[in-house]
Amino acid sequence: MRATLRWAHADLRAHRGEALFTVLATAGIVASLLLAGALFSYTADPWQRVFTQSEGAHVWIHTRDGAQPGQLRDLEGVTGLSGPFRTARTTVELGGARATAELRATGPEPPEVGRPLVTAGRWPAAGAADEIVLEGSLARALWAEPGDTLTARGARGTEHTLRVTGVADTAEPRYAPGDTPGIGWLPRKALEAIQPDPERTGQTVGLRLADPGDTDFMVQRAVTALGADQVSQVTRWQQARAEAAGEGRLLGLLLALFGLGALLAAALAVAGAISTRVHGHLRDISVLKAIGFTPAQVVRVFLVQHLGFALLGVAGGAAGTELLGARIPGRIGEAVDVWRQLPGHTWTVLATTGASVLFIATATSLAAWRAGRVPPVPVARTAVPRGLGPLTLPERRALGRDAPPALVLGWRGAFPGRARSLAAVGRLAVPLAMITAALGAWATVDRFHEHPEEVGLPAALTVRDGSPDGSGFPGSSEADRRARTERLLAAHPDVTAVHPGTEVEALVPGQTATITLRGLGTDADPYPFALAEGRLPDGPDEAVAGQGLLDLLDVHVGDWVRMTVQGRPQILHITGRSIEPEDGGRVISTSLDNLDLGDGPGPATPDVHHLVLREGADAGEVGAELAASFDGRLEVREPANPADELAGVRGVLAGLIAVLALIGLTELSTVLGARVRDRGRDLLALKAIGLTPRQIAGVITVSTAFTALAAALAGTVVGAAAGRWLIDAQGRSSGIGAGIAQFPHPGVLLLVAAAAVSGAVAVSAVPAARASRRRIADTLSETL
Repeated sequence: MRATLRWAHADLRAHRGEALFTVLATAGIVASLLLAGALFSYTADPWQRVFTQSEGAHVWIHTRDGAQPGQLRDLEGVTGLSGPFRTARTTVELGGARATAELRATGPEPPEVGRPLVTAGRWPAAGAADEIVLEGSLARALWAEPGDTLTARGARGTEHTLRVTGVADTAEPRYAPGDTPGIGWLPRKALEAIQPDPERTGQTVGLRLADPGDTDFMVQRAVTALGADQVSQVTRWQQARAEAAGEGRLLGLLLALFGLGALLAAALAVAGAISTRVHGHLRDISVLKAIGFTPAQVVRVFLVQHLGFALLGVAGGAAGTELLGARIPGRIGEAVDVWRQLPGHTWTVLATTGASVLFIATATSLAAWRAGRVPPVPVARTAVPRGLGPLTLPERRALGRDAPPALVLGWRGAFPGRARSLAAVGRLAVPLAMITAALGAWATVDRFHEHPEEVGLPAALTVRDGSPDGSGFPGSSEADRRARTERLLAAHPDVTAVHPGTEVEALVPGQTATITLRGLGTDADPYPFALAEGRLPDGPDEAVAGQGLLDLLDVHVGDWVRMTVQGRPQILHITGRSIEPEDGGRVISTSLDNLDLGDGPGPATPDVHHLVLREGADAGEVGAELAASFDGRLEVREPANPADELAGVRGVLAGLIAVLALIGLTELSTVLGARVRDRGRDLLALKAIGLTPRQIAGVITVSTAFTALAAALAGTVVGAAAGRWLIDAQGRSSGIGAGIAQFPHPGVLLLVAAAAVSGAVAVSAVPAARASRRRIADTLSETL
């Protein structure tokens, strides 16, 4: 063991640069994995992020106005109290959109516990009597933004105007029409003006617990302390988390796939670095065996040495991420700062570092086992890398036509035809392929935002008549009122098409599940479905269906399906598969003329109108104008876009691309170090034939650039195809269906390839210049 440690120490002193590079490479890869984990935790579970940042309350208790919820502060196990807040429930309205809201009276500063995170605008000013901050889901339901003015109904039906000063996120249950009211925070004066009657107000208090697992027990104690007759409602943190569980599912799966890709790229980079280092010590291994080292001792030498490097690198990478990660500007720094406060942070760090050390130990064991089989000194010549062989005919012709020697010899050095060169290209292509796939996801999200008509959302607005009794057009029949409404909607300069529609629930054969049956457009004016397969319906009983419905019924395009609608059978012929982003794709759509809902002869009666807007029109402004022109009689809404769930994906993808780029630079450094070492014998020949130091440096630089170019070509091609396949597979599993993926723009792919080549040139510039200045005597001594 003493001899092993002495040799390891001597090798460390003789190869300080290689040892430092191995440690730094390991630290960089571990830091990359930890940053990827931080990004995943930050984005994939938005409820946990908001709960952590806001010091969220585990329990919210709603009481009568005369209760004393402040006494709950003294309960054992309660670490913080949010409120109590005086509350009142009312209806708020903005531009024709209505919602039930719970108004809470707050002070000039947000509470410390259960603090609303203001994402837009500001908190109400002290003393203001007409300002309000809306919870995010309520603001989206009302289409409200900072600066808008909404109306709240107060006592005896009086109307009060409130100016929206901000939008905030909270870890409480989201607004659900008819179920859960939205939340609005406003000054106490404003609440007293809206509802001065104490009999119609209540109180709300939030409890932050020392142990979230004791939630049920703490609720019992709190209700007992207040009195069961004083408590009207209790909301637990598990309920809020369950309701928000689906919000980050799509993004979580997307990040998980890219995280696995980053892990694969990091694993290949570590394995390549270790294998390259062991290959560079073949002559030393032969000498060790010649002086009496057994194969087991040789294996032990490399295991001890590289495990030491691994521990130093892993510790350095983890410490650097913990100490400096939060200072990285942008989304990555914010993600690390929040991640350190999450419950599973410690276990994630331990698991990542432990898995990294275990993988490095496994890779080192395989390389060390091969090192133990190296023959001793009598055949040491095999330890010296073989030359590249004679020039090929194209290479000789290129040199004969005055091609730059650095270009020809660099090409020759980059692709000598050996498996190790191909392996280096493959390892470098993996992070580039993942970067390309990430750019494909970016392009797909942009497609949802910029061209929603291509992904099943041709209508930018849906409009419902809020006065079905005909109060808007007295003295008119229902058909006349509907026709007049359609004409007025179509008269708006930003509206290019108005498609009537209706939607009902239908039972599938066997009555084991329900699906959504939609009637959209008419035979004379068909609805512009976004098709991924088949053709548009243009005849009697023809329809298009989403992927979720096809999977549910196990049918294909061209089949006939039977369903039961309001007790009446409906048989439709599926002529195409449409991209359906709603209801999990369990949707079948046909013309209104084909629906038989039992409401009289002729086409089914529509209850909603879908508006297609001109390109560049603002849906919010058009909706507000339409609602105002109809005196608030219309309920105008904007369809939900699946890309809204991926609102922060661009920043996260940018962070992942940076992580993958770091892994790629690590692999480039490994390839460069191996190339300079293996081609040391060629420096003698190059100088002997008269190449200048600048030309020799150019040979090394061009060789590395060609390797990067080959990896970029392979990576972008494979990454584009893999990214499209992954996104379409996710679309199929979610019910939206395949056909939503978008290839990155060719200019972006060229930029990726140019960045890879530029990075290779920049990384190789200094080592190549240093290698070109080596003396011929040094090269000759190493060769001999």
